[in-house]
Amino acid sequence: MSEDKKLRSYDWFGKSDKMGFVHRSWLRNQGYPDDYFEGKPVIGICNTWSDLTPCNGHLRDFAEVVKRGVVEAGGFPLEFPVTSLGETIMRPTTMLFRNLAAMDTEESIRANPLDGIVLLTGCDKTTPSTVMGACSVDLPTIVVPGGPMLNGRYKGQCVGSGSFNWLHKEKQKVDNFTDEDIRAMEIGAARSQGHCMTMGTASSMACMVEALGLTLPGAAAIPAVDSRKKVMAQLSGRRIVEMVKEDLKLSKILTREAFENSMVVNSAIGGSTNFLVHLLAIAGRMGVDLKLEDFDQIASKIPLMANLKPSGEYLMEDFYYAGGLPVVIKEIKKYLHKDAITVNGRGIGENTADATCYNTDVIATIDKPFQQDAGIAVLKGNLCEQGAIIKPSAATKELMKHRGRAVVFETIEDYHARIDDPDLDIDENCVIVLKGVGPKGYPGMPEVGNVDLPEKILRKGIRDMVRISDGRMSGTAAGTVVLHVSPESAVGGTLALVQNGDMIELDVEKRRLHLDVSEEELQERKAAWIPPSPLATRGYVKMYIEHVQQADKGADLDFLIGGSGSEVTRDLH
Repeated sequence: MSEDKKLRSYDWFGKSDKMGFVHRSWLRNQGYPDDYFEGKPVIGICNTWSDLTPCNGHLRDFAEVVKRGVVEAGGFPLEFPVTSLGETIMRPTTMLFRNLAAMDTEESIRANPLDGIVLLTGCDKTTPSTVMGACSVDLPTIVVPGGPMLNGRYKGQCVGSGSFNWLHKEKQKVDNFTDEDIRAMEIGAARSQGHCMTMGTASSMACMVEALGLTLPGAAAIPAVDSRKKVMAQLSGRRIVEMVKEDLKLSKILTREAFENSMVVNSAIGGSTNFLVHLLAIAGRMGVDLKLEDFDQIASKIPLMANLKPSGEYLMEDFYYAGGLPVVIKEIKKYLHKDAITVNGRGIGENTADATCYNTDVIATIDKPFQQDAGIAVLKGNLCEQGAIIKPSAATKELMKHRGRAVVFETIEDYHARIDDPDLDIDENCVIVLKGVGPKGYPGMPEVGNVDLPEKILRKGIRDMVRISDGRMSGTAAGTVVLHVSPESAVGGTLALVQNGDMIELDVEKRRLHLDVSEEELQERKAAWIPPSPLATRGYVKMYIEHVQQADKGADLDFLIGGSGSEVTRDLH
């Protein structure tokens, strides 16, 4: 490699000065031979493994498989940990710490002698956070998704991990599930290594990075325990070494066209609503001008091609056996930028040209999709001046145009205290309004937007109502749920001013969300509104509250937008 194109790691390992001696000599205590310091591309393996992140529990082993591929290709692999975000365990919500993990990833990459990066991801936020951090440094980078679990099993039936969570109350209160039934479900729902096997956020994120061109073709859907996932990891280790030699950086892959492809693919698979807030944040790191409205204009009229829970019937294991994401990409190619480059150096169209579908019950043909116009809809109106979203493929068709009386809960604690009160003035035609669960207000924008219905409503046989909040919803959940209302209630958005008895109009076809209160009345309420007290006075959470942007901008911290590149702040020489 010529001097003008020398490896970034040369500044650590290639010099004969004092600091070169220091950098090499301490690493030698790990037993590395001389040739490891003589021009081999140094590959950082960014590992989100943690015992506290069960969905990523197998990534410790996967790192060794990736290292094998790196060594085979002539690279020098060095694994490093970053903040891991376990969706099922962390409180109050992993979204509060997504930006912290992104900072950790960014600074770990920049500060160390790394020429290329492999991101080992799985659970929901571990994918966007590490991609965000890597984008701000802009080195050659490849993603190895950890893969979904095998299908959950319960009394001979397939069940989705995550999806049952949102039916727990209904099953106990209405369907008379016993404690033994619940325990059997608990044991069988998550029965192998891997992340949720529904088309929830983790699977949506895996498909997101494949559609962006950041994985080898077909990586997203392979189950975590399938041996072919390890093959993909080893091949990814080989490929990242070549990417370094080709100088195939993230900025060459993550173009505007790649982001548009990812939006289209997410619609076609019935992906999570969380996709929007994460893709917006990634675009902000890359300097790609992506707006909330783009999701509606570009991807809301895309047909639903995957019959996967929570919008359909099957699970990710079935999706893989049916041909996986390459089949979907091939079927919807007319909506895509087929020449968008991917990590293997080829266009996404070329990568999927030979994809074959093995089960049309799981993956539809473009001529006979499971649903038309399945993309996430972006709403506007006086209740959400900067936007709100709804997932039509997971909603009740009859509620997509609805006018109802607001039943307001000021906080999630208020909701829990009153929702099952027999005297609560609510019926199935009402609109449940939950405040205080946005980025600043919670803080962290938790997945509580799809709140359970009142017990007395469930006992009437009603399974869905219109629900509105400034929070998020799990990708494993379903319902007629309006999310990400912006501006949020904690900063004085119109949502903060909604009162019990106000009439709210939802019209998804017209993209309208309207609070039927006069502007004069709203101004009076605004003048009397008292902002909530800050929920943190120190540390990261205080910084987060002071700097987090609204959902329509991706909820990144305002000072993290863009990137600083790969140059270290100061050299020790």
